[in-house]
Amino acid sequence: MADGAMTATFLAVIGGASLLAVTARRLSPNDRLPSLEGWALADRSLGPLWTWLLLGGTIFTAYTFAAIPGLAYGNGAPAFFAVPYTVIVCPLAFVLLSRLWEVARRHGYVTAADFVRGRYGSPPLALVVALTGILATMPYLALQLLGIRAVLAAGGVYPRGAAGDLVMVALFAGLAVATYRHGLRAPTVISALKAVAVFVSLTAVTWLVLERLGGPGPVFDGAAERLGGPALLLTPEQQPAYATLALGSALALLMYPHVLTAGFAADGPRTLRKVSVALPAWTGLLALFGFLGIAALATGVRAPKGGAEAAVPMLVDRLMPAPLAGLVFGAITVGALVPAAVMSIAAATSFVRNVYVEYVHPTATPKRQVRIAKAVSLTAKVGAVAFVFGLRDQDAINLQLLGGVWILQIFPTVAIGLFTARLHPRALLAGWGVGMVAGTFMVVRQGFSSIVSLGSGPEIYAGLAALFLNLTVAAAGTAVLSRLGVPRGADLTDLPSRLSVGRRPETGANNP
Repeated sequence: MADGAMTATFLAVIGGASLLAVTARRLSPNDRLPSLEGWALADRSLGPLWTWLLLGGTIFTAYTFAAIPGLAYGNGAPAFFAVPYTVIVCPLAFVLLSRLWEVARRHGYVTAADFVRGRYGSPPLALVVALTGILATMPYLALQLLGIRAVLAAGGVYPRGAAGDLVMVALFAGLAVATYRHGLRAPTVISALKAVAVFVSLTAVTWLVLERLGGPGPVFDGAAERLGGPALLLTPEQQPAYATLALGSALALLMYPHVLTAGFAADGPRTLRKVSVALPAWTGLLALFGFLGIAALATGVRAPKGGAEAAVPMLVDRLMPAPLAGLVFGAITVGALVPAAVMSIAAATSFVRNVYVEYVHPTATPKRQVRIAKAVSLTAKVGAVAFVFGLRDQDAINLQLLGGVWILQIFPTVAIGLFTARLHPRALLAGWGVGMVAGTFMVVRQGFSSIVSLGSGPEIYAGLAALFLNLTVAAAGTAVLSRLGVPRGADLTDLPSRLSVGRRPETGANNP
């Protein structure tokens, strides 16, 4: 059962997040008419600090902070693929997000599918990009709830039975109200508390672990004795899987709607480049969380079978004073609220712009679009709660693994499309279909493992293998369709039709 001081500190952090969410209206100008751009993207007005807080808080989710140390606790070195993966994201974001922001701002695009619709003039291709993003986002949203429940249950803060379910509903009810009213501004202000709470609490936990165990050497030595020395180092057979998983995950991350939504909210491409340079600070946090998984091994923490993500919360509960432990649990909980809010906003925006307006109500006014987006965002949160309560935790994890493979299949259409329109939209659609089917088949055949073995070759990331097939089909299909003279749709983006690395003039608030 949770200590009273721990519970009080935990509730103080959650209460602080709720109060901050209420102040989100102060970031909204009162003289603006309701618009989807204002609700979903905060009027593209966030400066470098707010963008860094929001983008970092969105990318580095609570489940990541629980799953990576859990993987380190159970498997050792392979867990640290997340460190190079999030490092690779930074230069990709530097190039892709800033370029995508420019064209999105110039043409009023709010989603990646908007860009695809303008770039290729293909409504079906835009539709599959939007639906893929929504499909990949929903299990990711549910995992934020699982992360909260696992952490709080390990710390004794999560009551058993119906009382615990009510705690989860109450947490998300507050988030739902704030997001419904203020849109992206609500998670933006909460991200400030997330950053402070996570950086402070993690620094305190790491310092305490090093002091109690005598430094990093004894930590790794103790973990090696319990896990086995080789498990703390990559074997030659593990290296291809490690490298492809890191690369594929990095390529996939920037295609998720919630990451693009946070990027679109910046006030200009220069802001996004500054933020991309500063994002490795969040990667340092992730590395420390992985280290705490190793420390949990060294201290003899016994996580429940199948619940390795509880190892670090159990370590915190064992080593830290109750008030500080409550701070850590509160920080991780707030860490789930930020990405969950952005995910629901991103999914709702994609549905409204690329399904509802495109196919159901083309003449919908901006006010009606915002109203529908708010309703869909609320429905997404309710669906995530129902999903967590109605299905096994492993089901959500399996779907999220598939989601990473699926979202990677829109990379050729979106990312490559930023630099060249030479790939034919019908060929891209065929490549997407092949990648989706092949990736899903490989993951399911391996028992929902994203690492697959192709014949007698090394094990690699299934998403990257599916992406290779996707690109092969898209390139071959383009050659065939071009030879047959099949017409393309009109390109409305002003981007070059061939690969160009030249710098374009910047637009935006920080460069009028």
